[in-house]
Amino acid sequence: MALNNRYDFVLLFDVKDGNPNGDPDAGNLPRVDAETGRGLVTDVSLKRKVRNFVGIVKGEQPPFEIYVKEKAILNKQHERAYQGIGAADLLGGEDKKRKGGDKVNEARDWMCKNFYDVRTFGAVMSTGVNCGQVRGPVQLTFARSVDPVVAQEHSITRMAVATEAEAEKQDGDNRTMGRKFTVPYGLYIAHGFVSAHLANQTGFSEEDLELLWKSLEQMFEHDRSAARGEMATRGLYVFRHDSQLGNAPAHSLFSRIQPKLNDGVAVPRDFSDYTVSVNEEGMPPGVTLERKA
Repeated sequence: MALNNRYDFVLLFDVKDGNPNGDPDAGNLPRVDAETGRGLVTDVSLKRKVRNFVGIVKGEQPPFEIYVKEKAILNKQHERAYQGIGAADLLGGEDKKRKGGDKVNEARDWMCKNFYDVRTFGAVMSTGVNCGQVRGPVQLTFARSVDPVVAQEHSITRMAVATEAEAEKQDGDNRTMGRKFTVPYGLYIAHGFVSAHLANQTGFSEEDLELLWKSLEQMFEHDRSAARGEMATRGLYVFRHDSQLGNAPAHSLFSRIQPKLNDGVAVPRDFSDYTVSVNEEGMPPGVTLERKA
């Protein structure tokens, strides 16, 4: 079923004693805004969790396959598209691989139909075997912590070594030292957008939308690891517009959701240290607010 409404949403989640999104260019330290000290989680990280959840729930079967996944070879998926539309003969030479003949749009539509993340987030599929480009109807911002966070460094010990040579050097002590980084606590807020206009171009449906809400609600429950500590969705506030173009600017709606540290709390260490105020008074005509989580 086609989408007839624009949506804007606010996602609240927190982390306790974990690293929500390490920066590989900084030794896997938690990402932090250098000027404000507030923690960051990239949109790519959040989309990864949505993809993983959909893969679990739908069993990686069409029309809910996942295009960008661990160890995937993207051009192999592009080749499947040409085979699926009966144009496998265009995969013979390198020039034809790059151009895709006159079947690029058909291949693009096949990818949208079969891969959930392509029709949701979009994709650049013009590498090698050309399946065109898709601008996704669902977009997410970086998540930013409500208050500054502190990245703590911990020394950890493994009571084993990898090789016999290491064991000989330690005279049988067999210990390996390492480092681990955590945020003691952080409450993060991200904003998201769903375009009905783009959804109808990619085939993103009402069923896909409900799956997105479910993913954002439950994705942390199926992404546990010692490195990430305790992470949980603490709120999902969805603004539904009565029209495809929308009835109010997104920024004016987002400002209605305001997490604030409680008076007397100097250092937050739990979600209960915050109060989330939701202003539903004087909502713009044609906009309704629903809390999903």
